[in-house]
Amino acid sequence: MGAQTTAELLARVRSGGLLEPGGRVVVSLSGGRDSVCLLDIAVELCGSGNVTALHVNYGLRDDAALDEQLCRELCQRLEVELAVENASAPREGNIQAWARDVRYGLGAQLASAEGARLATGHTASDQVETVLYRLAASPGRRALVGMPDQRGLLIRPLLRARFSREGTADWCRARGLQWREDASNESDKYARGRIRSQVLPALRSVHPATDENILQSAELLRDEADVLEIVVETALAGKSEISTEHLAALPPALARLVVRRLAEDATGELCPQAAARTEELLELGAGGNGSAALDVGGGARAVIKKGTLGFERSPRRRARKPVEG
Repeated sequence: MGAQTTAELLARVRSGGLLEPGGRVVVSLSGGRDSVCLLDIAVELCGSGNVTALHVNYGLRDDAALDEQLCRELCQRLEVELAVENASAPREGNIQAWARDVRYGLGAQLASAEGARLATGHTASDQVETVLYRLAASPGRRALVGMPDQRGLLIRPLLRARFSREGTADWCRARGLQWREDASNESDKYARGRIRSQVLPALRSVHPATDENILQSAELLRDEADVLEIVVETALAGKSEISTEHLAALPPALARLVVRRLAEDATGELCPQAAARTEELLELGAGGNGSAALDVGGGARAVIKKGTLGFERSPRRRARKPVEG
């Protein structure tokens, strides 16, 4: 990569507007190529005094201390303040999900305290893999829209600038920056690794523009999702409930979206299962008399009273007392 190409890539991130001169930013720094590239770019665009790096040492790998050491040396070179947090993994459960939650949680706390935004090194390559994974693992339109490039405090500057995983490696080489490779990223033990090593090569053999087509499809669907949100808001007319008669008169796809919106507004959480229960809810509300309730999943309970559908949080179940013998 020549100097001109490096300048062009920097200009792409600058034009994305997520990293601004003088803007405060906390960079989630793992020591991998993507986060190393992001930190360097953040320093270039925001200034080293406005950038803080956060490294979380999970202690999950024997060489985790080497990741931390690289992050310390990099931040010293770039004159960036580094915060290091240690975390102990649970013995059971989804370790990757746990690590992600810890990383985002600590990052959000630090960013809030510093009046900054939290930047992660997700790339276009990650977006492609995310869309394919969600397509395989869950139904519905949301599975195909991928990750947003910004949401609340969280920003993904490399994703907006369409950096690929190869692009971040090229950047680091051109800038003389070292990074650490996490062998688990290439392992077939995890679904993302299998998508990277098996699914994507097969799709690229079908069409060489696989990655670009997936990215463009996700972008188009996100744009269309904005339109659908307006349609849903119009159908609800600012209310937190809807008559079952009105719901039944809507096109089925719109009715499902309305049900999902009501459930998610009531719980503050994603409730993808709610939409699939729309027909059941309409049957419960037929006739417009009486009342009924139905737990639809995701912590949401549908409540129908005199022909009007609303949602509330499902009550927590009390633990059963042990039976004495």
